[in-house]
Amino acid sequence: MGTVLKGMSNVQWHELQHARGSASQVPGMLSRIAWGDAPSAEDALSDLEQWIGALAVFDATVAAVPFLWELAGTETVRDRAGVLELLRTILSAGHHHHPEWARGAHEAVVAGRATAERLAAAPASRQQSTPVTVPVPTPEPEPQAPSEAKAAAELLAAIDGHVCAACPPRGA
Repeated sequence: MGTVLKGMSNVQWHELQHARGSASQVPGMLSRIAWGDAPSAEDALSDLEQWIGALAVFDATVAAVPFLWELAGTETVRDRAGVLELLRTILSAGHHHHPEWARGAHEAVVAGRATAERLAAAPASRQQSTPVTVPVPTPEPEPQAPSEAKAAAELLAAIDGHVCAACPPRGA
């Protein structure tokens, strides 16, 4: 596994839950984001969003967030903006019956603020892995994924504005 996601094996994933049941597949999804080709990483991000963030947060979300921050800070990860967007999704989600999961997940997202600040301040030239070319006009331009800096800035704004019933008020 190398140094990225090294601590993942220390988590008892099979004892944790996500939206569809056992979280035993979460390490595989995180690994696909770290080392998979673009389509594989995109599919893994989509699955994780459905499992640990979009519908609600779970105990598996709390365990996964530090690894998501690690991926967001790793330059070789293909879709760091997507990872940052998943973190923002997690910050906005809750769990009606388990507010402690929401609080834990939200606190884990907030704990990675320094990584988001670094990515928001990164020069655009470092974020692009392909050379900039003059675009050829097309009738319907395809929407582009947000840059890492933009996704990081949006996550920072979400962190700064975060208020929910599960989390203690700021300054408390």
